[in-house]
Amino acid sequence: MPEPAAVVVLVSGAGTNLQALIDASTDPAYGARVVAVGADREGIEGLARAERAGIPTFAVKLKDFESREEWDAALAGAVAAYDPDIVVLAGFMKLVGTTFLGLYGGKVVNTHPALSPSFPGMHGPAEALAYGVKVTGATLFVVDPGVDTGPIIAQATVPVADDDTVETLHERIKGAERTMLVASVGRMARDGFVVEGRRVRMGGLGPLD
Repeated sequence: MPEPAAVVVLVSGAGTNLQALIDASTDPAYGARVVAVGADREGIEGLARAERAGIPTFAVKLKDFESREEWDAALAGAVAAYDPDIVVLAGFMKLVGTTFLGLYGGKVVNTHPALSPSFPGMHGPAEALAYGVKVTGATLFVVDPGVDTGPIIAQATVPVADDDTVETLHERIKGAERTMLVASVGRMARDGFVVEGRRVRMGGLGPLD
């Protein structure tokens, strides 16, 4: 069995998606292993989850740098120490910049709580509910310089109930998002993936590591 693909996860909060990836990677057949967890702040549950699992952690705080560009370069350097095959932004509340994407472009993935290209930005579930759509969901995409605009890896649909609130809808979206993320990262690690323009192709390419 090949070595599992190395995954670095970046978090800003509770780290529930991170925990799902940690749990999945305990199975050798999953094909990926979380090798480090980074954050833009200290003292968060996401880092504590990693520490309890014996996974190395680091924090690169924006306020410690004179410019966002310096912070971005420092974050890229911190991630580089672990030579990742995939970088997962799991509730990471900062936009990575040109230096970071210059190093990891095509290997950085993120989720969005809507069916892209609909409802980009911070308020996808609320905007979907306000618009009156009957189906929304979650999107996993390859990060590019835009906001939720990168090539789509996978999508999961979530029906909108007549009695939904933003909170109830968002909770169901988060569940679908978590399942999609874990399945997709595993498949990317085991089967390889390639980004061709707006399309992401998985399968038949061999394991990443």
